[in-house]
This record gives sequence, C-alpha cells and structure tokens, in this order.
Amino acid sequence: MSGKLFVVTAPSGAGKTSLIEAVMRDDPTLKISVSYTTRPPREGEQNGVDYHFVDRATFEAMERRGEFLESAEVHGNRYGTSRKWIADARGRGLDIILEIDWQGARQVRKAFPEAVSVFVLPPSPALAELERRLRKRGQDNEEVIARRLANAREEMAHAAEFEYVIINKDFEEAKRDLSAIVRASRLSAERQRARHPEAFQRPD
Repeated sequence: MSGKLFVVTAPSGAGKTSLIEAVMRDDPTLKISVSYTTRPPREGEQNGVDYHFVDRATFEAMERRGEFLESAEVHGNRYGTSRKWIADARGRGLDIILEIDWQGARQVRKAFPEAVSVFVLPPSPALAELERRLRKRGQDNEEVIARRLANAREEMAHAAEFEYVIINKDFEEAKRDLSAIVRASRLSAERQRARHPEAFQRPD
C-alpha cells in the first residue's frame, strides 16, 4: 500500500511550519519532504534538514533532468520536491507531508488526485495579521516583508482550490484540526481495506 500525500500550503507568516512540526511531534509516523531551494539558509537552518540548499544552476539542471515532482518560484527563489524521494518513501508505505506553495500544490494534485490538500489561513483581517506575525518573527527586512505581503494576496486567492482550509486563529485548535484531517484520511474505506483485509471478509 502506497503512503498518503498531504499537501499543506499557506502564505508566509500563517504558521504552517509550526503546525506541521507540532503535528509531527505527536505523530512520528508522518514524514516531511525536504525541498530543494535556491534560497540562502537563514540563521540556524541546516542543509538536508530544513532544505537542500543548492545554487540556481544546480536547481535548473535538476529541473531539466525531470528530478522534481513539482517546482515553483516563490519570493524570487526556486523551490522543488524530489520526485525520487517521494516515490521511494510512498513505496515504503510512509505518509508524507509536502509543505509547498499553491503553484506546487496544483502540480501535485494533477499528478496525484488522491493527495489530501490543506490551506492554512490567518484570522481576519488576514493581511494585517500576516504583517504582525512576519515582523514578530524578525527574519525579514522591510523589502522582503512588503514582497511577502503582496504575494500573500495572490496566494490566499487560491485557498478555495484546496480540499480543507484551517483558520489558524488559535494554534492548539489549528493543530487539532490538521491532526484530525490526517487521521480521518487514514480511516477511509480504501485505506482500511488495504491495511485490514480480514475485517472486510464476509463470514461463511
């Protein structure tokens, strides 16, 4: 039985990374796909843990070879998901979380219509809340914050394309919501039949 794909998308500052990390701490059977990026590492980030950091020439060469399941340009940097890693992990029955933008999510849904897609929104007023969170985390300068807020308008316009939407107003509630989505998808009749075929056998 192939592992399940969970696609989680949100504008910068909506809290998707913190939510994913919290859910994975409670559910160690979930694995996250480590994306490739041309973005330089931030302080404290580790190559191969947070991202696979590569230069643009290397990224573009990988793209030409068809090594990415999806790829996109976000805030002036390139991001991509390893096609081979996803195939190998799913082949081992692992459930995978992809933390990607709406462009990549659209590509993944096209390749895997059965993927579970989740969009995380900040509470309203959304842009004001995003700006507050971006400034609070202190990772970006004024130019980057302005660009992220401008891009957020475009990103949030695609929320309705996703199967589920979580409003991250209260972190613990949002974490429970994401965990519930993961758990419910694992309880589908198709998944349960694959895991427990004996339970579906008719008695003689």
